[in-house]
Amino acid sequence: MNVFVLNSGRCGSTTFIQACRHIDNFSAGHESRIGRIGPERLAYPPNHIEADNRLSWLLGRLDRTYGDNARYVHLIREPDATARSFHKRREMGIMRAYREGILLGGEPGQEPLAIAHDYLDTVDGNIRLFLRDKRRRMEFHLENAGADFRRFWSWIGAEGDLAQALAQWEINHNASA
Repeated sequence: MNVFVLNSGRCGSTTFIQACRHIDNFSAGHESRIGRIGPERLAYPPNHIEADNRLSWLLGRLDRTYGDNARYVHLIREPDATARSFHKRREMGIMRAYREGILLGGEPGQEPLAIAHDYLDTVDGNIRLFLRDKRRRMEFHLENAGADFRRFWSWIGAEGDLAQALAQWEINHNASA
């Protein structure tokens, strides 16, 4: 069984995967196939946990490939905190791609923080729509990571070192805010 951690980015996905690396019966990866195209892009090994914010743009293909035969986690961080974190990275990565590729540069006077909120609303809407008919799904809130990770651990039948996994949530992996 595969597990996909769907998210906007800047919400704890790196930490999530670091915690999952203490699970013995699953492999875990963070953005592990981002450079691939075609069927190879979603060719994850069995019993794998993947977190990749770009999957929110590939949900049709994810549905076609895995459908209701996987488990899905919607990883969420408080929106204002997430937007502020993206604001610090506004000239790179997904924020630049969203502004330049999706908004085609946007309109004059648009504040980068407003663009970050727009991006988050778009991604959250895409993920929620995708998950509406999935039987095996859970919401995971970064602000409640300890309790939610314990629930996740049980939900997937994880085996390994739960204490070491939980300790990862005390470390700021890939932090900008």
